[in-house]
Amino acid sequence: MKRKMYDYLVEWKKRTNGTSALLVQGARRVGKSYIVEEFAKAEYKSYILIDFNKADEAVKDIFLHDLDNMDILFQKLSTLYNKKLYPRESLIIFDEVQLFPRARSAIKYLVEDGRYDYIETGSFISIRKNVEGILIPSEEDTVNMYPMDFEEFLWALDNDTMYPLIVECFNNRKPLGQALHRKAMDLFRLYLIVGGMPQAVKTYADTKDFDSVDTVKRRILKLYREDIRKHAIGYEMKVEAIFDEIPSQLQNHNQHFKLSSLEKGARFDNYRDAMFWLSDAMIVNNCYNSTEPNIGLNLNRDRTLLKCYMGDTGLLISHCFDEKGIVSEEIYKKLLLGKLEVDLGMIMENIVAQMFTASGHKLFFYANSSRDDAEARMEIDFLIAKSKISNRHNISPIEVKSGKNYTLSSLKKFIRRYNQQLHTPYVLHTSDLKVEDDIVYLPLYMTSLL
Repeated sequence: MKRKMYDYLVEWKKRTNGTSALLVQGARRVGKSYIVEEFAKAEYKSYILIDFNKADEAVKDIFLHDLDNMDILFQKLSTLYNKKLYPRESLIIFDEVQLFPRARSAIKYLVEDGRYDYIETGSFISIRKNVEGILIPSEEDTVNMYPMDFEEFLWALDNDTMYPLIVECFNNRKPLGQALHRKAMDLFRLYLIVGGMPQAVKTYADTKDFDSVDTVKRRILKLYREDIRKHAIGYEMKVEAIFDEIPSQLQNHNQHFKLSSLEKGARFDNYRDAMFWLSDAMIVNNCYNSTEPNIGLNLNRDRTLLKCYMGDTGLLISHCFDEKGIVSEEIYKKLLLGKLEVDLGMIMENIVAQMFTASGHKLFFYANSSRDDAEARMEIDFLIAKSKISNRHNISPIEVKSGKNYTLSSLKKFIRRYNQQLHTPYVLHTSDLKVEDDIVYLPLYMTSLL
């Protein structure tokens, strides 16, 4: 399936011309290996794919013993994989490189040699045990790969016309109009419930069967649990407890993840490594409380107060509705029609967090629970900085609304209190685009364009 990462890989090849390797990292099953191999097939005369999940000791020994003689090293690789290599026209792929960190360390010498291009793919790349004892190569660029975004999802459904219209209307601050907006929201809800994991998207595109889609997603959730038990050594029980608690925390609209629900008297210090493990594995997207909505949201980050969103909203839905082990066709159809008798706020917040993350935003929210000052007491779902920073008016507060009837009391308090710091305030909702009282109301499917 068509992915935007392909264009990035083409640009990387042209820009670097062999002067650096590229590390493509992301959660399991987001399509890293697939897109890199498709790129290799189309853009190079030949390629070797070394899958360290399968590579035998003969392959690993090459990186342990032959780095001092590159001619021998490449001859051995070419023979083992029965692939002829051509200087400046061949690519060597290190797939699942986290399983053999010494190969990653060897990138320094391979790039210096200059004969071929190198791409590494992997998950859990920054997990401590995957970098211990190796030299992280400075000759390595890194790019994050995420689940399919809304535009890629539409491509998978052979719809190439809807998203350009959405972009055009966003740029001109014009509504789509009733009929087209309804169609766009129907497609967006479909994206919401299927999610962006390529296997789930392909299954839907091929079968249109929600039960089959959910089976795929449950396999991925099972894989994540197995990864937690395998890789979160020393605190796997804490990681799994947080993972299981995510739906409940989001459903309760907590201002931050409440550890007390996991263990009475639990302290953040005791769960910090578990929290960050899930984020490093890119299974979740952490959103931090920024205590001051000003330039450098990260400078005012409270690392102990965070929200925990699933990296893929389709997986969140399967994670939420798991009483029978599978989300029934009926639940999916009710979600698609917006008629499920549950608060959809958490699902909408999660998809916004997912879309912001894929667009390159760090996630921040604002919460003040003052007991003494009602005017100061407020919570804003997300804060983002504008692309070109100036002396004032840099931060946009964003509220996410899943229903048609809602109030904006926190947003209006926030505007009054921080007027000098604010750029455009936004409300992301299920209705069409409008501008009212200097607040821009955007349909949820425009989130990625902010």
